[in-house]
Amino acid sequence: MDTNILIVDDEKEIADLLEVYLKSEGFNIYKFYSAKEALDCINTIKLDLAILDVMMPDIDGFTICQKIRENYNFPIIMLTAKDQEIDKINGLTLGADDYITKPFRPLELVARVKAQLRRFKKYNQQEQEREENVIEFSGLILNQDTHECTLNEKLVSLTPIEFSILWFLCINKGKVVSSEELFNEVWGDKYFTNSSNTVMVHIRHLREKMNDSVEHPKYIKTVWGVGYKIEK
Repeated sequence: MDTNILIVDDEKEIADLLEVYLKSEGFNIYKFYSAKEALDCINTIKLDLAILDVMMPDIDGFTICQKIRENYNFPIIMLTAKDQEIDKINGLTLGADDYITKPFRPLELVARVKAQLRRFKKYNQQEQEREENVIEFSGLILNQDTHECTLNEKLVSLTPIEFSILWFLCINKGKVVSSEELFNEVWGDKYFTNSSNTVMVHIRHLREKMNDSVEHPKYIKTVWGVGYKIEK
């Protein structure tokens, strides 16, 4: 997968040097000597990391960093000729992830770039896993990791079977799920005629705990002769 890196530095030699080193590592480089051109790029290219010079003639790196953080969370590395603590604090406060003082060794910057990309990739994977293990809609939150259910910010005490039924209905939101499908998925057993009663009883308990009704369901709807579904 391509990795797109933005370089913004009005010192042409430094920007060109960074481009050479980072391209040799297989990265796609979008290089600009002025901030105004870079700002246009930020909103048109899917970027994975930005390297920003602090001291720019038109718009300083702090302002670019701030603009990026309004909409994006990819890593930002600040470059500066100053070795002042206040600049580092300003950059980090505005959302920068790392700070390198000029002059620097290009190989060190490459290493920092790789480290930030690894950290960001790991962070995104963890966020994605968290999202996949949590369902949230209409005041209902199900957390598969903790097996907790909250409804309108109040904890609903569910048995493992009840949680599994509700989770399966939620991941199939908008689709009618038959009693047979539910039984096979939740109990992992062969479906028999009396299994329908087992499912029905658990659905009734779920509704009671969620203050849901058969006649005017907000969550679990019975589709007579077919099964159950949770509306989108």
